[in-house]
Amino acid sequence: MQPDFVLFGARHWGVILAIPAAAALLRLAAGPQARRGRAVRLAAGVFLAVNELVWYAYRLYTEGVRFPEALPLNLCDLSLWLTVCTLLTLNRWLFDATWFIGIGGASMAVLTPELWAPFWSYPTMYFFTAHGGVIATLLFLAWSGMARPRPRAILRAMLVLHAWAAFVAAFNLVFHTNYMYLCEKPSTPSLLDYMGPWPWYIVSGELVAWAVFGVLALPFRRGKDVKQ
Repeated sequence: MQPDFVLFGARHWGVILAIPAAAALLRLAAGPQARRGRAVRLAAGVFLAVNELVWYAYRLYTEGVRFPEALPLNLCDLSLWLTVCTLLTLNRWLFDATWFIGIGGASMAVLTPELWAPFWSYPTMYFFTAHGGVIATLLFLAWSGMARPRPRAILRAMLVLHAWAAFVAAFNLVFHTNYMYLCEKPSTPSLLDYMGPWPWYIVSGELVAWAVFGVLALPFRRGKDVKQ
């Protein structure tokens, strides 16, 4: 299968605009009632989890067991399962990390997707559902008032991010893989193309992450914290 996706073409813009629209629909479905909001939150978490497990089953069926190169060790794998756990538990520590890692990582994936199949195919639909779902559900939690990052949440997010990156880097070193693109850039156009060669794009990426996380914290600079 060959991709027929045009970066920032009509289809791409449709996907980008559908994400905040989905978040708004979730917020509308939740309404003002806490019980109803909880039901929508749990349903969203179950949906993302099932969507991911179906994808694992699909890859296992079509590709067989592929070790070590087909494991869920990329940043978006981490952000998806952090989002699922946050939706199911509404744990404030989890949300602190997930808000920044989830939206920061998934946004980059949506804006510069690494696709290998036609747009109207299951792999591509899965890709945008998973990454767009992370962004939409986190926006839903914030817009509904269910959760918001607390003071020093960026530091918590960075702690989780660097711990995961250290684990993945060790795995890459042992098994000669390239999870999180720590060893080389992706084959498709991405923001990393403007950050210099290896290993300098990793250093540049660190600075970009701090900047992006800072921007994501701006809407929560004022106002009272949310109580669980």
